[in-house]
Amino acid sequence: MSNADQPQNESSEELTEDIQASEAEQEAEVEALESEHSTEELLAKIEELETALNEAKEQALRAAAEAQNARRRAELDVEKAHKFGLEKFVSDMLPVADNLARAIEASTSEGAEMSAVTEGVELTLKSLLDGLKRHNVEPVNPEGEPFNPELHQAMTAVPQPDVEPNTVINVYQPGYTLNGRLVRPAMVVVSKAE
Repeated sequence: MSNADQPQNESSEELTEDIQASEAEQEAEVEALESEHSTEELLAKIEELETALNEAKEQALRAAAEAQNARRRAELDVEKAHKFGLEKFVSDMLPVADNLARAIEASTSEGAEMSAVTEGVELTLKSLLDGLKRHNVEPVNPEGEPFNPELHQAMTAVPQPDVEPNTVINVYQPGYTLNGRLVRPAMVVVSKAE
């Protein structure tokens, strides 16, 4: 190769190197722009996710606060039910107390007629039993029925030839049920074989 060809080769080599360097610079710039673009997308995505996370945290806090408030309200309702659950029952029993007080007054007044006092006490008993019935308290008065140890308490057994054995022949004290559940058994006398 001649000397004249050598500078031309060098300059074409330099030119090729310059072109390659320029292409590399352009590729680096494109990569930088692309990475910058994806960094912006990533930052936007991160911001979006942080916003969603904050909203979820707020919703969780609100839900926890609502649950706590509901629990507190339920506790207050139960407390009020325990405290004032007998309010209707008491209001039904107050007239009975008033009537008994009137009966005592009437019996102690001068010239009190016992039949009027007796009638007043009978009416008071009726109002008491009606009030109990409104609250699902039912009397257990099993006279003439077969003895039932789940509802009756036998005080004694008496031989009674004309009555079948284990039949209630007398009730000392009636029993009571509340909503079908025994509160107090009936105290009874039961027949037995001779």
